Amino acid sequence: MLNTLSGRFLILTTIFVMLAEIMIFVPSIARFREDYLQNRLERAQIASLALLADDMIDSDLEEELLENAGVFNVVLRRDEVRQLMLSTPMPLDIDATYDLRDGTAMVLIRDAMRRLREPENKMIRVIGAPVQEAGLLIEVTVETEPMRDAMLDYGVRILVLSAVISIFTAFLLFIAVRALIVIPIRRVVGHMQHYAASPEDARRIIAPSASVTELREAEEALRAMQTELIAALRQKDRLAQLGTAVSKISHDLRNILTSAQLFTDRIGSSEDPLVRRMAPKLVGSITRAVHLCESTLAFGKAEEPSPTLTLLTLDDLVADVLDGERLAVGDGDLILSENIPPQFTLRADPEQLFRVVSNLVRNARQAIVASGDNGEINVSAYEDNDNWWVEIADTGPGLPPKAQEHLFTPFQGGASKGGTGLGLAIASELIRAHGGALELDRTGPGGTVFSIRLPKGEEI
Repeated sequence: MLNTLSGRFLILTTIFVMLAEIMIFVPSIARFREDYLQNRLERAQIASLALLADDMIDSDLEEELLENAGVFNVVLRRDEVRQLMLSTPMPLDIDATYDLRDGTAMVLIRDAMRRLREPENKMIRVIGAPVQEAGLLIEVTVETEPMRDAMLDYGVRILVLSAVISIFTAFLLFIAVRALIVIPIRRVVGHMQHYAASPEDARRIIAPSASVTELREAEEALRAMQTELIAALRQKDRLAQLGTAVSKISHDLRNILTSAQLFTDRIGSSEDPLVRRMAPKLVGSITRAVHLCESTLAFGKAEEPSPTLTLLTLDDLVADVLDGERLAVGDGDLILSENIPPQFTLRADPEQLFRVVSNLVRNARQAIVASGDNGEINVSAYEDNDNWWVEIADTGPGLPPKAQEHLFTPFQGGASKGGTGLGLAIASELIRAHGGALELDRTGPGGTVFSIRLPKGEEI
């Protein structure tokens, strides 16, 4: 009960209402004391009027009048003359004097709280204004013990009433909170548990029904999340199936390419100068294809190989990439260039870096060719104190907004029609494995620039 939202709300409501009643209790006690003393003044005035009506009142009647008024003596000032109207012997000396005519709220509260803290009986003088303007002032002496007992009795009744009101109010709020908040929250939790049992079942998506705005917004947010999760799970299943198929294809393709490697060895012994010049490049391409198949198989097993870092000369690697792309361009007007300092050396995995650069250059070539315009692709490099930088810049049409939004997301960041979006995603993952980053520096009608950052770190 205490650990539930409704139970804690019930307890807190009771406490807060009691605190509010206590804040009301203090001025109420002060007001009760003032009314008590004012009542004694009014009774004393009535008793003194009886004496004014008949001067011949015996002592027994005078004592009875004072007893009924609850005072020991009465002094009435009329026409600037102070006159002792009624009097009886006082058991104690006067301890203090209180003038009710000019008492402020804070003074009344202070005097009331002081009286509650002092249990001993004392005699006090009370001064007030007569009712109906029957004189200038009236003054009486009273004991404090009966007044304090009356104040305590009144205070107890106020506290009991406050407790009843707070409990009743807390119960009503408990019912309201349970109906408006607790039950809808439990319904949402129930929907979440029901959905968790089978998150791919679209029939278990919550249907917002709460009447409270905040809870309805929570239900709508939950529905949106469930819808997105179902789509993500379905895509995950498709990717898993695709991964299985790609692994099987890569396995067979690796065997085919291995056989092709054997044939290229014989081609290399040809006497034809052109064949002898092209054979090494063909062998290199087939070798990289075999390595790609092997990496795909490893990726399908969730075992992407870690990069084997080594010092390499970047201009040789870029030259291989550009030579391969020039064969794809043929006699076209696309210019492939590089601006790399001589013997520029960096630390990376040669095969993985080749895949990244080749992917970026190929994407740029395809974009320029698809636009039907002439263009240029340039690969440049530089270094600073902490990093090596490789930039691939083109003068193509730029990336479309959709491709920029999901640039490195598999199956969503494809820039060309029919593209899968896997190339940039794989490239980004490979560079991250090096501890670096692949970033889009800028894109637009003037072209696109990608930068590869490779940290220098510790020397090998």
